[in-house]
Amino acid sequence: MRKSRAIDVSTGLFVLLGLVAIVFLVTQISNREFSLTETSYRLKAQFENIGGLKTGAPVKMAGVTIGRVEVIDYDMQLLKAIVTLRIDERYGEIPNDSDASIFTAGLLGGQYIGISPGGSEEYFKDGDQVAFVQDAIVLENLISKYLFSQAEKESAAKAEAAASQPAPTPQE
Repeated sequence: MRKSRAIDVSTGLFVLLGLVAIVFLVTQISNREFSLTETSYRLKAQFENIGGLKTGAPVKMAGVTIGRVEVIDYDMQLLKAIVTLRIDERYGEIPNDSDASIFTAGLLGGQYIGISPGGSEEYFKDGDQVAFVQDAIVLENLISKYLFSQAEKESAAKAEAAASQPAPTPQE
């Protein structure tokens, strides 16, 4: 009887610790420590490829979360993704020649937008457009480019080796 109770208690503790670990991981992954107040402004950026960027993704500057991705739309005339960024008003002095890039947080992490400050004396205002953007880097495209370049190098080396061999002489 006592062994059964000990097993039940240890199983219950194991399940409880598992649930606590899952809740902890969810709070770490969601990264919701940044709360936007009503005093914020919006910027728009046009990207040709946003990769896996999602609404709610952080907008960071020098590693500090300064805003969130509010809306992701697609413009049929421009054939580009239009990303609306909502920036907290505390960070209202971002030079208007700054650029926005899409980065990946770690190997398996989510994507975020990083803003690199420019050198202008004028700052972004509500509704402005970020002129300088860098699209997301898609890992599959990089791998395929690498593989194709390796195949081209091998075929060029084989063609060069075949061309450098002396032509067979006709036998009499």
